[in-house]
Amino acid sequence: MRPLLLPPNVIDHFYVGGRLLAALRGVALPSNRRPEEWLAATVHRAGDPAVGPSRLTDGRLFADVVAADREGWTGSAAGAPGAGAADTGLLVKLLDAGQRLPVHVHPTREFALAHLHSCYGKSEAWYVLAVEGDDPAVWVGWRDDVDPAELVDRIEVQDSAWMLARLNKITVRPGDGILVPAGDPHATGAGVFVVEVQEPTDYSILLEWSVTTATRDESHLDLGFDRALHAVHHRATTAAGLAAVRHHVDPDARSDALLRALPEAADPFFRIDIAAPAGRPVAVDPGFAVVILLDGGGELSWTTGGSSTREPLVGGQVWAVPAGVGTWTIDAEARAVVCRPSADWPDIS
Repeated sequence: MRPLLLPPNVIDHFYVGGRLLAALRGVALPSNRRPEEWLAATVHRAGDPAVGPSRLTDGRLFADVVAADREGWTGSAAGAPGAGAADTGLLVKLLDAGQRLPVHVHPTREFALAHLHSCYGKSEAWYVLAVEGDDPAVWVGWRDDVDPAELVDRIEVQDSAWMLARLNKITVRPGDGILVPAGDPHATGAGVFVVEVQEPTDYSILLEWSVTTATRDESHLDLGFDRALHAVHHRATTAAGLAAVRHHVDPDARSDALLRALPEAADPFFRIDIAAPAGRPVAVDPGFAVVILLDGGGELSWTTGGSSTREPLVGGQVWAVPAGVGTWTIDAEARAVVCRPSADWPDIS
């Protein structure tokens, strides 16, 4: 087992963006609608199996590599119940929004199991890499309770101003980590570049499609809105609830241990930590990880059969690290975002 360097996997989408992403990854930007890259992805876009799955430099699907040695890659012989042989418990993206995203919702695990035949819903979280503009912000959860019938009416007429005014607006800066619980309506603002971690699905219910190239018929996961809107929470997110989904780490901080980047409420779903050595190598425990290099200048090291192996790190690289390499380290001047599934995975009960 050894870590694999992943080539870019940037995809087109229904919203604009991608300039900061392209700069980090060192790729061209042939369209202004290439705002996302799916990293070490073993799942695909809802309804489009050709979009999303990552490939290696030799053209093989990363999902096939994981499925061929699931325990070596994930540390689990079985994976989550019914999730498939290539399940890693995680989907990681770079998301570079050039516009405000539409107000939308992701289903909980309970809703997904009942209506989408999936053990995973789509709780997600953002770690903010960079911001642009005068008022970089995201919106998460309702400010006050919302009447379900009125919400339906506002969706039908695409009343964007009404929806946005009723969400909690959060001004963001680099180093912010924000959990978005499944069921909570949310949107990312223009000029916000994030690492996004989520449960490994692409289930999105658009409450607002008019600001994108998506259509009404593409907005309800083929469930119909009468059923899909049962996934939406209507209760307000309290001040305490907002505090519980937010965390901040100084983006310039250095430490000889991993630095937490998400609130503890994210732990049952996924983890993001920052590896930025202060003098000694930062060690990461065994387990599947996706590693995004913000700054290079160090090495990724692991030991196999008593011998140490090192790979040079360059800013903009993305690595998939298998559980089978055991404990691994990052050293010197490198700064990396380390994304991992829950420590309890594959138990997602």
